[in-house]
Amino acid sequence: MSIAPSCAAAGRAPRRGIGLLWHQIHYEQLSFWRNPQSAFFTFAFPVVVMAIFGGLFGGIPKSEFYYGRSALQYYVSTIAAVSVLGSCYSQLAIVLATRRQNGILKRVRATPLSASAYFVGLLAHCILVSVVDVLLITAVGRVYGVALPDASQWPALAVSLVLGAAAFCALGVAVASLVRNAEAAPSVVQLVLFPLVFISGTYMPIHSAVLNGIAGALPVKPFNDALLPAFTTDHVGLPWRDYGVLLLWGVAGAAVAVRRFRWDPRAQ
Repeated sequence: MSIAPSCAAAGRAPRRGIGLLWHQIHYEQLSFWRNPQSAFFTFAFPVVVMAIFGGLFGGIPKSEFYYGRSALQYYVSTIAAVSVLGSCYSQLAIVLATRRQNGILKRVRATPLSASAYFVGLLAHCILVSVVDVLLITAVGRVYGVALPDASQWPALAVSLVLGAAAFCALGVAVASLVRNAEAAPSVVQLVLFPLVFISGTYMPIHSAVLNGIAGALPVKPFNDALLPAFTTDHVGLPWRDYGVLLLWGVAGAAVAVRRFRWDPRAQ
């Protein structure tokens, strides 16, 4: 007599967890789109940068300076990568620091929503925003003659985007866990991000072996390199080394976040 109710309860638990996760994803999407100014500039900034680069570098053919690619083949992938960084690292760290200071995270912790569902919901939201960003940048690149990824490159592109987004979300949560207040969050985020973006060749290829060696062990350049083949005629296998670096940084970020993340506002 007691087995049937317990089995029914066990069956309801996963469905309830999935329902809460879906609710969290829906909430994050609604929160994002209900701030139209923020949403507009999230998508407008990389599109404007790509359009400017198209005007500046659209006539530059394939060359060794761009590792055998045209300038715009190179920049479509690197600007796509930096847009993912903006959504999954910068904005996430700032949003979490602000929510914690405003007491929102403390209230979330008091709900039936588990911590894992909350952060998986954030990750799913960031991936959705990143996909829209990458599609817009790809469309601008197509206007300037950059070919769309063919069917054989879509799986590698999808894996690169998901793994990169997950790694930078973990790093964003880790940085948010170290920031003491919301006012300091933008400065801390940019202090970490700007040097990485520049030494990783996002805005100009780096031909220094020393700098490339250093940047290759950090997360931004491997992400750039993982996206590059999708926008060229290169037909290479999955970039396992780049995936390995991203995975290691994602694990490191998650470890810091688990150890240091606080739901309550910090004492000033």
